[in-house]
Amino acid sequence: GLPSGTPGGPYGGAAPGGPYGQPPPNPYGAQQPGPYGQGGAPLNVDPEACSWFQSVDSDHSGYISIKELKQALVNSNWSSFNDETCLMMINMFDKTKSGRIDVYGFSALWKFIQQWKNLFQQYDRDHSGSISYTELQQALSQMGYNLSPQFTQLLVSRYCPRSANPAMQLDRFIQVCTQLQVLTEAFREKDTAVQGNIRLSFEDFVTMTASRML
Repeated sequence: GLPSGTPGGPYGGAAPGGPYGQPPPNPYGAQQPGPYGQGGAPLNVDPEACSWFQSVDSDHSGYISIKELKQALVNSNWSSFNDETCLMMINMFDKTKSGRIDVYGFSALWKFIQQWKNLFQQYDRDHSGSISYTELQQALSQMGYNLSPQFTQLLVSRYCPRSANPAMQLDRFIQVCTQLQVLTEAFREKDTAVQGNIRLSFEDFVTMTASRML
């Protein structure tokens, strides 16, 4: 579910359940029926998501690859979504483990992106189209994460382009928040006493992290 804005214990609340960038206007021209949705959207698939799927599926294979997804998603500065975020999202919604998603997986991904985009715009308080260090710190706090300013600065250094005033684009915001949510859930599984501290062997730590990296 989406964050309530209240702290969620000693290490953080649940991050949003998912929004990603919205594809730009159809970059491929007229929509093609393809092997899906010839009679409208399939059952349980959002019609708008189905329309986007047909636009993004440039080779009309009935599936969307990471390359096609990357070509369709842009940040507010018109830069394409980065490879890491696109791969992460494909992996999240690829139920067949084939490295691509069908219209049903894309429909879930489409909703995931819309939710994240709404959150991103909510935390982009100056409506600049990107999130500054201060805005990111406020966003993490409102999501319920008990993280230091130093950690936020680390995220900015790692995921924001270097400049006098570094700022985070939507794709990196999705990547960071999704990974934080996944790692928080992994930590909670070990922190049975809900104390905010756990004891782990090195291998347990590596396994816990590697098995949940999207």
